[in-house]
Amino acid sequence: MAERRQEGATVLSAKKTSVQLGINPLTWSNDDLPTLGGETTLETSLREGREVGYTGFELGNKFPRDPDILGPILAMHGLCLASGWFSGGLMAHGAKAEIEAIKPHVHLLKSLGCKALIYCDITGTIQGERWTPLSRRPRMRADQWQGFCAGLTEVADFVADQGLQLAYHHHMGTLIEQREEVDRMLDGSGESVGLLIDTGHMFFSGGDPVDLARTYAERTYHVHCKDMRHDITRDAVNRDTSFIDALLAGSFAVPGDGCIDYPAVLKALADADYDGWLIVEAEQDPSVAPSYANAKRGFDHLSRLATEAGLL
Repeated sequence: MAERRQEGATVLSAKKTSVQLGINPLTWSNDDLPTLGGETTLETSLREGREVGYTGFELGNKFPRDPDILGPILAMHGLCLASGWFSGGLMAHGAKAEIEAIKPHVHLLKSLGCKALIYCDITGTIQGERWTPLSRRPRMRADQWQGFCAGLTEVADFVADQGLQLAYHHHMGTLIEQREEVDRMLDGSGESVGLLIDTGHMFFSGGDPVDLARTYAERTYHVHCKDMRHDITRDAVNRDTSFIDALLAGSFAVPGDGCIDYPAVLKALADADYDGWLIVEAEQDPSVAPSYANAKRGFDHLSRLATEAGLL
């Protein structure tokens, strides 16, 4: 792991030439439903994640957003910042306002050595609404796509000028959820707009994460590795539950506890010389799925498969 200096403090930063395994802190404390793991401290999640073997974390709701504060905390645990989600409002505010809004987030990620910025436009999102079925998520009209893609390219160009790569996160309950929406977004946007492949969200929305990886591996800047419990997920789709109810029912799991074909996904990434992060992520209730045990299970499974695929 490389070291660099930041205003008197040594900060561990992400390697630029090889894949690393990281984890999202929602394994310990959930962002969409903060009562899940609400009592778990940031120190506990960082310490346990490092003990398991992860070298980086993504941002979570308990992370300070000042790089001069967060950097030393991560360094104390031998960790670096892998990336962090930005809740976008491009459709609501336009590109120029979005660029102004994203500047503090860019500063945080850039200061701590990140390569990719995770972006999702949450205009009208229902992902956090417990009683709203997923069928009521926002959708773009046909006449909105061109403006959305142009504005997204403008934002991504700004992010690229700052030395980061914008990785768009397709997400349940949002404007960009299904495979055809991912295709339309990437087809209509400039090359600065990259993709975050989330294997679980693609499966949940009815798409094939393996085909997504094979099609867009060269444009993929970040990967969220979650597994899906097939029967529970299909039941949630058939009953048109909310995202939160599907989460609580146990749709999501760490790699190795579900039906995603990870060898095929990782092979597609290896064939394209992917060199970003593989992030273990599973929206689960830690009182049902103990955090440490699940973090370790996901690490052990993914590290073995990534090694076999030639990514580690």
